[in-house]
Order: sequence, then C-alpha cells, then structure tokens
Amino acid sequence: MWTRSLDYMLRHLIHRGALSVEMPSGEVRRYGEPEADAIHVRLTDPDLPRKLVLNPDLALGEAYMDQSLTVEGDDLEGFMALLIANRAGGGRSWILDLNLKMQKLMRGIRQRNTAASSKSNVAHHYDLSSALYELFLDEDRQYSCAYFRRPDDSLEQAQAQKKAHIADKLLIRPDMRVLDIGCGWGGMAIFLAQNADVTVHGITLSEQNRRNCIAYALRRASTGIGRSRCRSDARHSFSTSRACLPPLSHWRPGP
Repeated sequence: MWTRSLDYMLRHLIHRGALSVEMPSGEVRRYGEPEADAIHVRLTDPDLPRKLVLNPDLALGEAYMDQSLTVEGDDLEGFMALLIANRAGGGRSWILDLNLKMQKLMRGIRQRNTAASSKSNVAHHYDLSSALYELFLDEDRQYSCAYFRRPDDSLEQAQAQKKAHIADKLLIRPDMRVLDIGCGWGGMAIFLAQNADVTVHGITLSEQNRRNCIAYALRRASTGIGRSRCRSDARHSFSTSRACLPPLSHWRPGP
C-alpha cells in the first residue's frame, strides 16, 4: 500500500528531469522525462515509503542521515534541486496537498507553548548535570557565541570580550535597572552588576540555572561589603547588584 502511494506521489510530482528510485523490495521505478539523465536513489528500509508519504519533509532528512535513503554518487545537491524544481514548477499530488494541509492544522497544536510546556522543555535541556556543561563552557557558563579578537584567544578571554562588547553596545549608565530574560547561569547579569553599578533582574525557567545563578553570585560576593542583595523568588528569577559584587578591573562603561 505505502509503496503504491509513494509511487503515485512521485509520478505526479516529477515532470522535469528524471528520478530513478530503487524501492526496498529491489524494484526500480523511474519518474520524469524519459530522455533525461536520472538521479538515482535507493531505499533500504521497508517502512520508509510510509514515512515519506506521511511526512516527507522530516522523513527524507532522517532517512538520508541514517542511510536508509542513499543517493548515487552522493549527489544530494542534485537530488534536492530536482525535487525543489518540480515542486516549484507545479508538480503536485493530492497526497502532498493533503499532507501540507494536515501539517498546517496540526502546527497550532504541536507548537502550543503553555507555561507548563515551556518549563518542561527548558528542564529537558538545562536541568542536567553541571559536570556536562563544565566540559565545554567557560567558567561562568556563557551559552552564546564568544567574541574572538585573535585566533589564539582562550575561551575565557573570548567570553569576557563578548560580555564587555555587549555592555558597551547597551550604553549602560550607573543606577540603571536591567532585565535579563533568559539569563542562563547568570554570567552576563553578574558581569553588569559588577562593572556598571546597575541592578540586574534575571529570569530563567530552569530550576538548576536559577540555583546556580544565586550560588555563583554569592561566591563572587567576596568583599563582605554590606548585606548581600542577591536574591531569588518563586517565579524562577534572581536579582543582583553591585552592592554584593566586587568590580572587575578589565572593563569600565564607555563614555
């Protein structure tokens, strides 16, 4: 059934150029112009025709990745160009049209992002062992791209340069209040509080990130100046200010 459905879909899709497909059974079927040089594709997973019919966009990429779909000569560019040209040129079938309509209908359900699902998604990614992130992040666990001024900059240097670069662009002045949405482990918030004399309020949905933010800020509060103003609340956020953090010497706010 699924092989016949895939065959029907390809017969109505491919009109420009040519595509030759070896089905999991070993049968070879050709689509498109009779005289054109064909792109040759081989399917090895018996369940792949079903996957390609029901969700071609996802199944095609996954099949190429796990090698249950192979392209002769590894001509992936030619294969994709053939599919795109035919789809753009009006190649269609009711199977593809129905698939697209179903995807649009389901998109709102699949992508519905409630507070509970957001927290669950964040926990799945971030609430992992600290030892994992220590393997590849810098000291304060910056999770965005570093700023390498020179090829021999260390990761620590590059991340410090990134934070300073962002701070300069923000044109921060003393006594400002800064909201850091998605503050991660708190490194940027703590950097600003240390060096720009501002109060920073960081927000994260990750329980582990929030705990790490507080612990990290308190470890930085080594001068004993006044009472610590690093605090947290039940809504997964934390605040910090210069009152509890000694300044760094390598950055000052720009003019």
